[in-house]
Amino acid sequence: MDPLTCPFCNPAEDEVVLQNSLCYARYDKYPVSPGHLLLIPYRHIPTLFDATNEEQAALLALVREAKPLLDEQYRPDGYNVGVNVRAAAGQTVMHLHVHLIPRYAGDVEDPRGGVRGAIPERRKY
Repeated sequence: MDPLTCPFCNPAEDEVVLQNSLCYARYDKYPVSPGHLLLIPYRHIPTLFDATNEEQAALLALVREAKPLLDEQYRPDGYNVGVNVRAAAGQTVMHLHVHLIPRYAGDVEDPRGGVRGAIPERRKY
């Protein structure tokens, strides 16, 4: 993906909810649940494994900073934190982004297995 056409490069000021020197957070335009945030490095890199140690630390710092914000605004009962790496894992925008998805009691019938649900028949163990 070309950085000139990438939807995560050059975010509009009003989209940025939180930021640090290397990354920013914005609400997902197609949220899974109320408060669904994306944490995105400013540098155009495809996957978590391409990020520097500093970028990975900055992403995690934003996850930690975002939680109290979401707790106050949305009062979720839990969270999923996830990264899709490459198309085979569901990545559709080839610019690294971390999903911070607030979860609410009763939002699915049986939440056990959480991110294991990426392969539905392997979710339960």
